[in-house]
Amino acid sequence: MKKASIYTRRSFLRAASLGAGALALSRNTRAQSQDKRPNIVLILADDMGYSDIGCYGGEIATPNLDKLAENGLRFTQFYNAARCCPTRAALMTGLHPHQTGIGHMTNPPNTLNHDKSLRSYRGFLNRECATLAEVLRPAGYHTLMAGKWHLGFNAPDRWPLQRGFDKFYGIISGGANYFKPEYPRGLTLGNDPAAPGEGFYMTDAFTGHAIQFVREAGEEDRRPFFLYLAFNAPHWPLHAKKKDIDKYRGKYSEGWDVLRASRLKRMIDLGIIDKDWALSGRDARAWDELDEAKKTELDLRMAIYAAQIDCMDQNIGRLVAALKTLGKLDNTLILFLSDNGGCAEGGELGGGKAEDLESDRGWVLSYGRAWANASNTPFRRYKHWVHEGGIATPLIAHWPQGMPAKRNGALTHRPGQLIDIMPTCVELAQADYPAQRHGYGIPPMEGESLAPLLRGKDVPIRESPLFWEHEGNRALRRGKWKLVARHGAPWELFDMDADRTETNDLAESQTQLAQSLAARHARWAKRVGVAPWPVKNK
Repeated sequence: MKKASIYTRRSFLRAASLGAGALALSRNTRAQSQDKRPNIVLILADDMGYSDIGCYGGEIATPNLDKLAENGLRFTQFYNAARCCPTRAALMTGLHPHQTGIGHMTNPPNTLNHDKSLRSYRGFLNRECATLAEVLRPAGYHTLMAGKWHLGFNAPDRWPLQRGFDKFYGIISGGANYFKPEYPRGLTLGNDPAAPGEGFYMTDAFTGHAIQFVREAGEEDRRPFFLYLAFNAPHWPLHAKKKDIDKYRGKYSEGWDVLRASRLKRMIDLGIIDKDWALSGRDARAWDELDEAKKTELDLRMAIYAAQIDCMDQNIGRLVAALKTLGKLDNTLILFLSDNGGCAEGGELGGGKAEDLESDRGWVLSYGRAWANASNTPFRRYKHWVHEGGIATPLIAHWPQGMPAKRNGALTHRPGQLIDIMPTCVELAQADYPAQRHGYGIPPMEGESLAPLLRGKDVPIRESPLFWEHEGNRALRRGKWKLVARHGAPWELFDMDADRTETNDLAESQTQLAQSLAARHARWAKRVGVAPWPVKNK
């Protein structure tokens, strides 16, 4: 596809936008001054490990997230979908990724690499689902987005404004240069290409537009807003501002074993993990096997990664300050989580040329498997896989007006999953979840609302299992039991109460239970459209 063709059908898009505006006017006949429903801010980090931020045991300076946690609720057993776009698909729809057409990945710009001509593997968000924006906008919410979309690139009807958002600024693709994003991985404002401008840095720009959108919504009327702020940080390429890098330079010179041990201690002290769980094995060579030049390089790689998270936290602080200034913070539910665990892409010691570090060059410029193993302390494996290191995410909930004081600084160990976000938002927004849209039937929401939990109510133990499948990696969790397997490997069974770090496989001693759970996973896989990996074109 040529560059010009990406931005065709402008008249269609503008007409669609006008139609949405007329619909907004017709649905808002209620007295807006009486609207007590909360604003909802959903913040998503990209490729950030479970233990990276301070309130989950990390040494990276995240005072703004820590403050939200101190005055909110932290989930210790919340789960994503192991990869960027499957997570976004589940988060935006309340369905499993396969039900949305993104059973694997979205198609990269100007290619159809991931379109397998199968209903579950089209490489873009299908029409047989409704996004959070498409559900909340008819309920009277402003729907705003800044950041990374990654749910369909190669046709404009797959973009945010055509999937329910009133305003959008960010990247449609899955990644871009943080300093100088360029076509086909450039910036989009609404439906049009945008220029980065002087002194551009992506994390700052996403936040600036998010704040602008919220301010403009408040100036327009008193309806509540839904803001989806999807950061690209700390996804590769390793790009950060020098002032942020300098804060961390030299702090990782003792290596990943020391880092994992120090994080583990803090996590136990915070109550994030149980002291009786064994630390999973190191998945890299020992730090002392490296020469001094390589140690210096790897210290810098981790320092840049930390700087990206630090900058993201600074920007979350900007947003919180803006909400407070606008008088909207108290009745705003803020949810923060990550799309998958730390990323091992780029090999054991990271990808990209060392000479590109601290520059605006480089593409797959990453920190590597050894540091990803530390980011996911104390768990096994990373992004792509469905062992805990790939799917465990922090989840911070902050809502001063809606959450009781006893929730402040509290932890909940109740398992939850991305599919729970949609029913939570639908309940709090008093919205109607559709049975069909534009002639397409919409599956029922797959998750459970977290609203009662947020409001301090006693919530019974979750009965319905949680399921995963990505690239043939598969898992099921029901209560304390987790069945998990890598692609091509046999099932493993773990007791999550005694061994959440997955170090003691019970599959042989609990054969009947493992077989029963495997059969249940097979039924789920058939229902949602999982195909054998690698998926073949139909």
